[in-house]
Amino acid sequence: MSVMVLRTQGPAALFDDHRLILHTSSYDAKRARVFHVCGPEDSCEAYRHVLGRDKVSYEVPRFHGDQERFFVEGLSFPDAGFSGLVSFHVTLLDGSNEDFSESPIFTDTVVFRVAPWIMTPSTLPPLEVYVCQVRNNSRFVDAVAELAMKAGCKLTICPQAENRNDRWIQDEMELGYVQAPHKTFPVVFDSPRNGELQDFPYKRILGPDFGYVTREPQDSSVCGLDSFGNLEVSPPVVTNGQEYPLGRILIGGNLPGSGGRRVTQVVRDFLHAQRVQPPVELFVDWLAVGHVDEFLSFVPAPDGKGFRMLLASPGACFKLFQEKQKWGHGRALLFEGVVGNNRVTTISINQVLSNENLISYNKFVQSCIDWNREVLKRELGLTERDIVDIPQLFKTERRKAVAFFPDLVNMLVLGKYLGIPKPFGPIINGRCCLEEKVRSLLEPLGLHCTFIDDFTPYHMLHGEVHCGTNVRRQPFSFKWWHMVP
Repeated sequence: MSVMVLRTQGPAALFDDHRLILHTSSYDAKRARVFHVCGPEDSCEAYRHVLGRDKVSYEVPRFHGDQERFFVEGLSFPDAGFSGLVSFHVTLLDGSNEDFSESPIFTDTVVFRVAPWIMTPSTLPPLEVYVCQVRNNSRFVDAVAELAMKAGCKLTICPQAENRNDRWIQDEMELGYVQAPHKTFPVVFDSPRNGELQDFPYKRILGPDFGYVTREPQDSSVCGLDSFGNLEVSPPVVTNGQEYPLGRILIGGNLPGSGGRRVTQVVRDFLHAQRVQPPVELFVDWLAVGHVDEFLSFVPAPDGKGFRMLLASPGACFKLFQEKQKWGHGRALLFEGVVGNNRVTTISINQVLSNENLISYNKFVQSCIDWNREVLKRELGLTERDIVDIPQLFKTERRKAVAFFPDLVNMLVLGKYLGIPKPFGPIINGRCCLEEKVRSLLEPLGLHCTFIDDFTPYHMLHGEVHCGTNVRRQPFSFKWWHMVP
């Protein structure tokens, strides 16, 4: 809560026939409340609720000093129809003439801005990693735990009794924060997907100094795009002279005028209303799941803008395989060594490069990613030097795209430690050529690549490492009230 101080100057006798009234509108009373400090501040009984909800005015008791202290608590985040601004007024009423009713002789006003909910990009230092324990992912959980230990992060495991075999903790929630000059604390944004994990954010994360917010449509308009694997944020950027010191929110939708899937309106309204991280809508309706984290991620870098954007690239993958084929490795197989109950058919580099349907479909996928590439370059002020193309192929299921092998950009970023889906690519000279290519691209940036086997518990269900984890991160050092929206 923020402090509000009411100060007076003048003779004490003034209040023999004058009154001070603290008041607000009925509109603002629904969005904030005020407590009057009426005793020692270390006592709960000292705080009297005087404004907010059904209370719109309060007569300030006669001063026993030169100031009175109040605390203001926001009740609603900025949203559609609410800018986040709340006004409180104090009016001095003159009752000195007994023949007339009281008359106002002075009014002063103070305006508070409800602190916006702020997202944290994957380039900020991690504090806590979340993962679900389900029936068949114990090795995955162990690998995430080891990575979290290397990064110095707390690990929180959601047990199966609480997740009810819903492993998609990235889709269930987004961890952000709110901040005032005197206080910062995390706030979880609970997605409207409402899977078996739906109780976890409210029952297990909400608590003292850990806030909670959710937005759900009144109708049944929720779709796969409303899961929060489809909600990311960029690092700080500058584009066309406009600074975005807290980055820009990235959500997935459809092409203009196409009539495809979009994030539900109440979520889009909420994100736009925060104002400090203006959203950019990308094209994801070509994907079966439809999440931005299926084709992009951000990693820290020691130079340039301080980060690189990673984009999935079929073109880069075909180029890599063609090089290996040229050097006589065309018979090298993908998917060797996959462990699981379901047998996975291996396929050689030669077979991949002779599959016209696969090649044709990935040209289409590349065109979709290229569309987003241009949007991101324009809206985030990026150049080609800021982008790293990560080899990746996709296949079609029901006319939508899913990853052909584990989706390498769908990674867990914990500072310089990366948890990357193990691709089970062609083994050449004893090493996976896909892993080696990714290492060659990212390790020069000072990053450490750990490839985590998520094939059976996640990849075969159309998700990867990022989908199955979540991270609470340090807030930005930049204070939101210093920016001009």
